[in-house]
Amino acid sequence: MNPERRKRALQFFAIAAAVLPAAQLIASALTGGLGANPVEKITHVTGDWALRFLLLSLSVTPLRRLFGWHWVVPLRRTLGLTAFGYACCHFFTFLALDHFFDWRSIVEDVLERRYVTAGFSAFLCLVPLAATSTRAMMRRLGRRWVPLHRLAYLAAALGVVHFLWLVKSDLREPLLYAAALALLLGLRIGFWLARSRSRNASPKEPKSRPSGA
Repeated sequence: MNPERRKRALQFFAIAAAVLPAAQLIASALTGGLGANPVEKITHVTGDWALRFLLLSLSVTPLRRLFGWHWVVPLRRTLGLTAFGYACCHFFTFLALDHFFDWRSIVEDVLERRYVTAGFSAFLCLVPLAATSTRAMMRRLGRRWVPLHRLAYLAAALGVVHFLWLVKSDLREPLLYAAALALLLGLRIGFWLARSRSRNASPKEPKSRPSGA
């Protein structure tokens, strides 16, 4: 398989994986399989997949650096935009199905409930990332694009905190996401330190021999 066909196949499978949770959620809604509290079910499913796809997008660079898997690089934008799509569904569920666009109640929730504050802050971090994910914006921003897109780590951290503060009893799942994020951050710091050491290590200049008489 040539590289172009392989890239298309990978994108196809990535998009299929992105659509599958939403399709399952829609099927459950149409068949009455959302349980006694459908709004809560939709909220949890969309929030879970937003965080999962965000962490998957952050794992692309470590996989490339550690194992030489360059074939995963084209998937980073697809995974990141998928995370943003589920985050939009999660946020819209909060606005429309949970609060029925009662803006006063929404603002009170954002300001008074710490897990809502963390989740809303995570969503705000994702907005500029999605808006600047195109190749045209990458060229326009130049070197500023990379520092801006490090907001993805902040969004993931806020998403994990949102989940931790939301869960009241069983913390195993949010702690698992926290461990995955800690690993990704640790690898990122390790790569940065290794790059800094390589830049600072200058080759020793050979000592000049004294000229003979």
